[in-house]
Amino acid sequence: MRGPGVVPSQPGVPELRTRRERFDDLALGLLTEVDARWQDRLGRIEYAVEDVPHLPADWESDTVPLASLVRGQGTTPTRLVLFRRPIEHRCVDRADLGAVLLTVIVEQFAGLLDLDPEDVDPRYEAD
Repeated sequence: MRGPGVVPSQPGVPELRTRRERFDDLALGLLTEVDARWQDRLGRIEYAVEDVPHLPADWESDTVPLASLVRGQGTTPTRLVLFRRPIEHRCVDRADLGAVLLTVIVEQFAGLLDLDPEDVDPRYEAD
């Protein structure tokens, strides 16, 4: 079969979103919800998604990080980076992806705010 599986409604614009775009949309939605609740305590924070973490050659852990949080100093904002491929690798379907993303985001916010994850978002489940 040649050509697109779904004919685009606008020529030149794909009708179906890519896996990366779907991940970004889901992450942005969850980040926006949690950020809105805690904005007064967070200050300036930047969010990003990278495909994979860039690990140093001497990395000795058996696990790959799912996110990175670098606290801001002075005029430099705090930066939270989610790593798409390691997160997707741990998921079976979109519902699972949403649950894992929520867990990662809430745990990062909890560390930043020095709170228990359950206090950051009531949807958080430790499992």
